[in-house]
Amino acid sequence: MTAPVKVLFVCLGNICRSPSAEGVFRQVVQQAGLDDRITIDSCGTGNWHVGKGPDSRAIAAARKRGIDIAPLRARQFDSEDLDRFDHVLVMDRQNLADVRDVWRQNGGTEPVLFLQFGSSGYEEVPDPYYGGEHGFEHVLDLINEASEGLLQHIREQLA
Repeated sequence: MTAPVKVLFVCLGNICRSPSAEGVFRQVVQQAGLDDRITIDSCGTGNWHVGKGPDSRAIAAARKRGIDIAPLRARQFDSEDLDRFDHVLVMDRQNLADVRDVWRQNGGTEPVLFLQFGSSGYEEVPDPYYGGEHGFEHVLDLINEASEGLLQHIREQLA
């Protein structure tokens, strides 16, 4: 059996968007029966929330969709992540710029915007932290749609 494909989702604090993406993509992968072939993680470029769980609003919005992200704990992006992961998927342009700075210095997997795998018309996953609950639902919609496209992309690589 080949080594699993390793996927990393990156946002700013690792308490809203990237843990939501980790949870949604894990569900999509499990439903496809590929959870033994794909490893999923998330992190943030900032260190403010290291060791903390996801935002309670992100947990509640995910739970409504049958996804439990409550056990996840925030960690900070590390330059070695670019060597450990096959796909480094970033939520917005600022985080992409931050991770690309590290990539230019260290090489490894080139980070890309996650929503390039979707067809929503959005390029960035908006940060719902300072908004209302609707923002978390919108983020999950964008993430779910892009997750389907990402899984299709990975399936083509595995074929």
